Amino acid sequence: MSFLADKCTLRLYDESIVKECVPFDCGHKDLNEFFADDALYYNSELLGKSYCFTLDENPAMIVCAFTVSNDSIKTITLPNARKKKITKEIPYQKQMRSYPAVLIGRLGVNINYRFIEGEEQRTGDQLMDFIKSWFIEGSNKTGCRFIVVDAYNEPGPLRYYEKNGFTYLFSSEEQEREFTGLPQNAEIKTRFMYFDLILLHP
Repeated sequence: MSFLADKCTLRLYDESIVKECVPFDCGHKDLNEFFADDALYYNSELLGKSYCFTLDENPAMIVCAFTVSNDSIKTITLPNARKKKITKEIPYQKQMRSYPAVLIGRLGVNINYRFIEGEEQRTGDQLMDFIKSWFIEGSNKTGCRFIVVDAYNEPGPLRYYEKNGFTYLFSSEEQEREFTGLPQNAEIKTRFMYFDLILLHP
């Protein structure tokens, strides 16, 4: 098993979490501010639902947290080569212009729990395995072919998603600017990446 499965509990990130838990610190200012100030608003406005794992021996400690919402990959807006890469394993692709996805809007791991002694996997990798398994379970009530993320365009987050099997939707920053309508000299703050859940589907 794993640290998250054996020693932590999945909980909805709600008002009780904010009131009862130690403020979440994943070492990233934007993420910390989101979970401190915005996660409850996103939930109340049905824009995204946040969850966290808390430590069983100390339920006031948030080990990791994430936010998910509905999304899709719209192939009609992609360059042909990227569209073919997305749809090559999907039957009847000519009949669909978009494919259902879940968006990981935010994801962070407590700076004190990234590495657990004796664990083969880092906590962030365990969390990603959990999220992937969540959306291929038979109890999942909606179709979901992909997991997508707008990853911070920083070495750490990009390496994390690459290590966990995510692929860039656009082959380069230049292509991403072109097809998202950004000026060619604009800073790319995030890179759109995806994971095909069919790779795990039994």
